[in-house]
Amino acid sequence: MGKKIKITAGNVSMEAELNDTATAQKIWDALPIEQRGNTWGYEIYFSIPVKAKEENAREVVDLGDIAYWPPGSAFCIFFGPTPASRGDECRAASPVNVVGKLLGDPKDFRKVANGTKVIIEKAE
Repeated sequence: MGKKIKITAGNVSMEAELNDTATAQKIWDALPIEQRGNTWGYEIYFSIPVKAKEENAREVVDLGDIAYWPPGSAFCIFFGPTPASRGDECRAASPVNVVGKLLGDPKDFRKVANGTKVIIEKAE
């Protein structure tokens, strides 16, 4: 069983489960993290104080995946297509390390506006 985190963005709050990758462990060790989120299509991303190299990185991810984007040291939440998507896939700007999965309806994050404060913390 992976480690559980809670992501709160404005009025949306959801738990997610981290996987057993080195990148996910670095994120866990850096918690709590508070930052203003940027939206890019149906993705929220923001810089976090974590440095990691590509680890099984890929551009196309699953709906509800959470990931780390190495070029921007950014945490990413995927909840639908982005401007880079083909059809309704979730596609990152460039390869990301998938670090976990949301444990709720990813589409809830569509209510979150650009610039909203996002908090990632360890779940109780």
